[in-house]
Amino acid sequence: MTARENSESEHQSTSNAKASASGEKPTTAVNTPPPETELLIEAFRGTPDEIERQWYEKIYLKRDPSMLQLTWRAVIMGSVLGGILSLTNIYVGLKAGWALGVSITACILSFAIWTSFHRLGIVKSSMSILENNCMQSTATSAGVSSGATLISAFAAYMMINGTSLSYGLTLAWVFLIALLGVTMAIPMKRQMVNVEQLRFPSGTATAETLHALYSHGEKGMRAAKALAVSGVFAGLVQFWSDGFALFDKWKVFAFEINAFSLSELMHKFNSWLLGKDWITRTVAFQFDPIFIAAGTLSGMRAGVSMMIGGTLCWAVFVPILQDQGIITGTRYKDIVGWTLWGGVACMVTSGLLSFGMQWRSIGRAVSNVTKLFTKEKSKNPVDDLETPMSWFFIGQFVALVGLAFLAHLSFNMPVWQSAIAVFVSFFLALVACRVTGETDTTPVGSMGKVTQLMFGVLNPGNMNVNLMAANITAGAANASADLLTDLKSGYLLGANPRKQFIAQFSGIFIGTLVSVTCFSLMIPDASHLGTEQFPAPAAQTWRAVAEALSKGLSALGPIKVWSIIIGGSIGIILPILSRLFPKQEKYIPSAAGLGLAWTFQWYYSFLFFVGAVLGWVFEKASPNKAKEFTFPIASGLIAGGSLMGVVITFCDNGDGMLKVLKHLFGH
Repeated sequence: MTARENSESEHQSTSNAKASASGEKPTTAVNTPPPETELLIEAFRGTPDEIERQWYEKIYLKRDPSMLQLTWRAVIMGSVLGGILSLTNIYVGLKAGWALGVSITACILSFAIWTSFHRLGIVKSSMSILENNCMQSTATSAGVSSGATLISAFAAYMMINGTSLSYGLTLAWVFLIALLGVTMAIPMKRQMVNVEQLRFPSGTATAETLHALYSHGEKGMRAAKALAVSGVFAGLVQFWSDGFALFDKWKVFAFEINAFSLSELMHKFNSWLLGKDWITRTVAFQFDPIFIAAGTLSGMRAGVSMMIGGTLCWAVFVPILQDQGIITGTRYKDIVGWTLWGGVACMVTSGLLSFGMQWRSIGRAVSNVTKLFTKEKSKNPVDDLETPMSWFFIGQFVALVGLAFLAHLSFNMPVWQSAIAVFVSFFLALVACRVTGETDTTPVGSMGKVTQLMFGVLNPGNMNVNLMAANITAGAANASADLLTDLKSGYLLGANPRKQFIAQFSGIFIGTLVSVTCFSLMIPDASHLGTEQFPAPAAQTWRAVAEALSKGLSALGPIKVWSIIIGGSIGIILPILSRLFPKQEKYIPSAAGLGLAWTFQWYYSFLFFVGAVLGWVFEKASPNKAKEFTFPIASGLIAGGSLMGVVITFCDNGDGMLKVLKHLFGH
């Protein structure tokens, strides 16, 4: 990985500081990094105080003093892009059970938009590299941190109870969990980012992307064009697949145009080739650019693992149970109720074991707890730049009081249990952030399962308390890791960490509003979850763990119990094999991919596999072009297809949407 230093400084004159606050361009603003400089990655050594002083002198003070950072246009652009991308995460999350990073996508889009505005004379200056850095922090907060729990714990709550929390309560829950996580990262930043200089690979990649965009503007425009073209293509395909039905519903044409839709044509092809029985088992061929792109980003190991897991599940396990008369229903919802147990067990045991294998990281995290709250006695210039510890205590207090009140109001959860959930969340988030910094993988699911197991003992039989206590932990860990990843980008670019924190905090508001409103409109009631349209595998996992802890394994029946035992055993064996044979790891199936394939349709596994193969072939055939275009094209396909899917869902349920809106806003 090529390292580059961005030598820009912070000391600003009074006039430039005012310009920064107002969003105006100082007369000497410089928006591009010097071409001869490089990012310094893991470059400083010495005592903590010496390391921070080296960064301050070699990176921070060498920034151009007139460069803008935290501006209104950066926050507004980040909020808009993050809000839009949050829709894609909710859509993909309900389909496949995970959220996608938005920072690099937001950086490319923002760069292209403001560069175009500047060239057209609409604005006086393009956005500076540090403004774009603040922008991506806002976008990440709005696009990921505020909505990740909706597709897991909140959706699981709806599936268990058959109803949802009120719109106002959901808004409050999501906002307070995000607030808890964002402020929780404040004491961790100096230790993990400044002193230990953990890599945080996604944050480093974002910094390098920004540096490349501003050093070679034409490369950024090429990436933006690739993203835009692929997005339009995916949107058109999605409309061809699902949008033609709207014309028939609205009687736009004299004939039924939906007969020529992609979904109907594929259904006819599958009926001719495979027959009705295999189609009901979801063993069919589809064309969906979203999941092909997701497979490209996931890589060959995950793609092959999903293909193996999906085939074993839907082409072997399900037919056997159907032939024996155990599975009698033909709907997807009926069948997945039998298949998810083995997949969930595989993901849970592998996640917890992988988490346990990070014992060195856990030990370092716990041993460094006291360092998070201590300062060097000598005056350190970085002290004035970092987010004050008072903000940490205020944020934690407000979040604790608010969450305790909501938990008691919603589930009659004792205040002391809420306090334990928040207290435990800090230590688990501490571990999650360190694992993210070292491996670029945030073990959100594992964090949630640890809390679920804990509250299975503290409050046995109460599935709602079990879910929401784990929701606090997983949400806080996710938001903390996101903030530290973004702060790593700013650290490499010489940004002001306090200003970047404010940008990240600002994104919570729009992210909460957009994600909760969108989720409420798309999923007005529990009947929409666990369906072929929205399988909601993440929610299925959370629900299954809560039910197992509440009812006990004996209540599930022998088939499901044996599925849990076998799936759980595979989830233990595969990580151990990867650890014992690291050189052969790429040939050992991924337990997460294998298990996930048992919670959604076979054709999604197939599309993941196709995407992984296409990405591998592209990389082998043209490494340089693959490096430049794979991420923009894949991101565009996911964003374009998802946004069109959201629009179609809204249009298809217009009357229901109006009823939900009236219910939400009381009109």
